[in-house]
Amino acid sequence: MDFHPPPALACANASFVTPRLLVGGDLDTQDVDLAAEQLRELVEVGVTHLLDARIEWSDEEWVAEKAPSIAYLHHGMDDAGQEVPTEWFEVGVAWALEALDAGGTVLTHCHMGINRGPSLGFAVLLAQGWDMLAALDAIRTARPIAWVAYAEDALRWHHEREQTPPGALDRDRRRLARWREENHLDLATVIRLRRSQGY
Repeated sequence: MDFHPPPALACANASFVTPRLLVGGDLDTQDVDLAAEQLRELVEVGVTHLLDARIEWSDEEWVAEKAPSIAYLHHGMDDAGQEVPTEWFEVGVAWALEALDAGGTVLTHCHMGINRGPSLGFAVLLAQGWDMLAALDAIRTARPIAWVAYAEDALRWHHEREQTPPGALDRDRRRLARWREENHLDLATVIRLRRSQGY
């Protein structure tokens, strides 16, 4: 799946994983002018659907006012390392796939773009038939700060959805554990850095 992403976005906190799927963080919460510029940039690069994984707040009304062409799903979840119910992935991925099937471009995002947004993006790629390691590599290449903390939950959802044979989920869990060992990310440092940058 060769994909040569467009140049990094100038101000929006998002990264292309495929030509029509981005993962990232939210619009600026402190500077409304910067948030408006970020939203304009997302529209300019073709984003048609925002899937907001934050439980903390929603930009739905503001986006509807500033960019009415963008469809918005507020599908919030806490980011506390909890086990994620399969229903959360089912609803979010179904919405994203419907948008993609209609020719849209989807951004799955959370606050910092480290865990929830990338985890939903990962689940979308799994539903599109991507190998799990290829999906993780694509997300990390596009967004080096992505930890995809809920990847194991996404795998559980995916295997239940596909009704895979016994043992398949355990094999993928081992593959995920090896990938994390080989692609270490100092998550505490990343979070401190993002907070120092105002996220």
